[in-house]
Amino acid sequence: MGIETYIQQEVLAKRLKDFEVLVVYDPEQRYHSTCLAMSGDRRQVVDATESSIESREASMRALQALGRRELDGLLIYVPAPQPLEETAKQRDPFAIYAACGAVFPDRTRDGDDFQSLCLQAKPEHGDELRDLFERDPQPTFAVVDKVGGGLHWPNLRAQLDVESSRDILLSLLAPSKRQEEDLKRNDAWVDEARELLQTCIGLNLRTRGKSWSTIADELWRFVLFSEFAFDLPVALPVALADIPLAPDRARAVIEGLCDTLRNDQRTQARYIERAEQVERELQLPEHCRDLSDLGDRDTFAFEERTFLRQAMAAFSAGDLEAVRARLSRHEHSVWAARGENRLHWQLVEAATELADHCAELQSALGQQPDGLDELVGSYVRSLHEADRLHREFEQSVSDLEWQDLEGVIAPIRDEARKRYAGLVEQLQQRFSRCLQAAGWPATGYLFNAQVFDEVVAPKLQQNGHRVAYFMVDALRYELGVALEKQLADDAAVELTPALAQLPSITLVGMASLLPGAGEHLRLERTDRGLKPVVGDMPVTSVPQRMELFRRRYGQRFDEVRLEEFVRGKSTGIADHVDLLVVRSVEIDSQFENHPETAPTEIANSLKRIRMAIHRLREQGFKEVVIATDHGFCMNTHAGAGDVIDKPEGDWVTVHDRCALGDGAAGDDHIVTDAEKVGVRGEFSRFAAPRSLAAYRAGLAYYHGGASLQECVVPVITMQLRGEAQPTASRPSVSLDYKHGSRRITTRVPVIDISIERDDMFSVDATYELLIEAQDKKGNVVGEAKVGGAVNAATGTVSLQPGDRERVTLKMSPEFEGKFKIKALDPRTNTNHAQLDLETDYAV
Repeated sequence: MGIETYIQQEVLAKRLKDFEVLVVYDPEQRYHSTCLAMSGDRRQVVDATESSIESREASMRALQALGRRELDGLLIYVPAPQPLEETAKQRDPFAIYAACGAVFPDRTRDGDDFQSLCLQAKPEHGDELRDLFERDPQPTFAVVDKVGGGLHWPNLRAQLDVESSRDILLSLLAPSKRQEEDLKRNDAWVDEARELLQTCIGLNLRTRGKSWSTIADELWRFVLFSEFAFDLPVALPVALADIPLAPDRARAVIEGLCDTLRNDQRTQARYIERAEQVERELQLPEHCRDLSDLGDRDTFAFEERTFLRQAMAAFSAGDLEAVRARLSRHEHSVWAARGENRLHWQLVEAATELADHCAELQSALGQQPDGLDELVGSYVRSLHEADRLHREFEQSVSDLEWQDLEGVIAPIRDEARKRYAGLVEQLQQRFSRCLQAAGWPATGYLFNAQVFDEVVAPKLQQNGHRVAYFMVDALRYELGVALEKQLADDAAVELTPALAQLPSITLVGMASLLPGAGEHLRLERTDRGLKPVVGDMPVTSVPQRMELFRRRYGQRFDEVRLEEFVRGKSTGIADHVDLLVVRSVEIDSQFENHPETAPTEIANSLKRIRMAIHRLREQGFKEVVIATDHGFCMNTHAGAGDVIDKPEGDWVTVHDRCALGDGAAGDDHIVTDAEKVGVRGEFSRFAAPRSLAAYRAGLAYYHGGASLQECVVPVITMQLRGEAQPTASRPSVSLDYKHGSRRITTRVPVIDISIERDDMFSVDATYELLIEAQDKKGNVVGEAKVGGAVNAATGTVSLQPGDRERVTLKMSPEFEGKFKIKALDPRTNTNHAQLDLETDYAV
């Protein structure tokens, strides 16, 4: 294999396959023809040599085609130096593509320079190549190819059916089944192997054995330990100093071999097995326990803990660029499949994204003009994203805290919460000032008390036009955004921001969603506090609220709980029912009773909504309206002083976050006329904390007060006409655990999921899967950990034919035994694939 072919196939093509987008910077124009020759039906090469403007336009079109899956890869050739500084990257029109994918040569990789690539391709001719580069720093491909023209080691070449010495080395380390059988059949190759190993990597085999297994054991130990030693920025510990390792001249070859073995799916499992074995034999964790910096390469599993600590330390120091660099390297690590490690890295990634976004939003908030309408608009457009990222971060914390015996996550957890608190408290102070000045609701937005009369009722004017009205407790705005994105695949969807009725509690909020609430909802005072009334009818309970619907719509109305409807426990919906109210209280209930695990229940609730909508379509419903009573705050960032005294006077305190009545409230409260904030009835004044504090300590979750998180809510409308996704074909899904293993040894196993490419698929077909572990009775005993490929709002993963993803499962701590992993359609619960496994946890 010539050096140009080697670079094409072993470097550029493989990197393009891994990253889909590759920018080649080549000021010497050595690789120009090499890159152009890689163009194909599914791979586009953009040449920026002639026209920067035309190549930029071509790159953008190709990137869009890549997003539509019309292409598998985009290579951009740039005959200029790679920009290294941030200012230079900003001027470079192709730097954005490098950020989307990868770059060549990559200065973070030790073996990307031309000389190192030549040494990797021809390891047996290292001395000759080094002499060549000393005489001519820029030799041509033809000159390099002439180095070592004769063929060596004929027995090895014939027996292994390979040509290059590099491929011989790889075959000795990780032979195919046929190659291994041939190596075991006779030992005519052994003397040649001894000479090759000495010549290429400086290994003098100590073993006198002539079997492949004994030679492979020594070779693996030598190669892996050599890479580890090369990468170590300090001297080896004394206990390891005498272990044989390769000379410096073989570094490029050693690192090239390890990179290939780690990254090739055919050899990855063997690499992991061998690396774990060498790590144990040499007792590396024990001998290196005092070393804080082990370099950049992830030769052995124990090194990842050092990299993780470095990433966490960088986060605590505020060096987010260093954290992102570590995350980028770890993303493709061979050890990323380890469940426990994966959870820690996902926590770091979630914390970094949260901190980054909070800093950007705080800066933007400082430049924004004051005004309630403007502030609500900013929250709807962008500020709600911080709440989503905070929720996803807290879910990562929840996934880890049960097993974080050494308190590893505490520093990064506390720092990320601090960053979020800085933003939301600044936002809250401004919102409080605006609310007191302008009142509530803000102008130009749908008020929750108008939702039924203005959105739902007009759809029911025609008999037989069936509408489902979801009344979901505590579906705050950022969750509505996430749900809308998921439902958009199933039907025509529109998301409208709405403003909740104050006080933002379930009792009042659900009443505001009833017919006639816009004109007739009032709050009356009782001995126990307050009761909402619509017209002359109290609506404090579910039966009373449902009776109000029944009075207006008679037999055209029916109601059902979401969970019962999805599970098929409810009776069928009669044909004469045009208005079906679907009630859901799971989110609010879970937060009130089990706030530490509530983020997981959010995903389950949204899954049930999607499944219910699918059933409604089957039963002839034409439209869906999803509304909610109020939002909520996740108060995980609260400190010891984040408690506020209740106001003094004739007040009814409501749900720890507001008060109705009259009296003194102090400077730390908003106090205004009740009608000014949309509260009609027997209470003259409304009071609420200016901050996100509550009247009671220890609340990890609350609502009831006046904040954007509690008061800005979604209204989602859907047209249920047509099918949501193609039904002509089913995805051919494959599930795998550790290359065929049938026993899990950890409660966070990582599952490989892929969808086969087939002519029957449209190139644009995207399939959404829900991954669950179920026991023999069908009970869910494990769910996909959100993050990475798993959508945080719905718990699903989306793939196209040809895609592969790794998903971490969270197994129930109480479950042990046999179970099935299933890949389900999240709408219909159709099972597309399953994998039979059983637990084998260490005691």
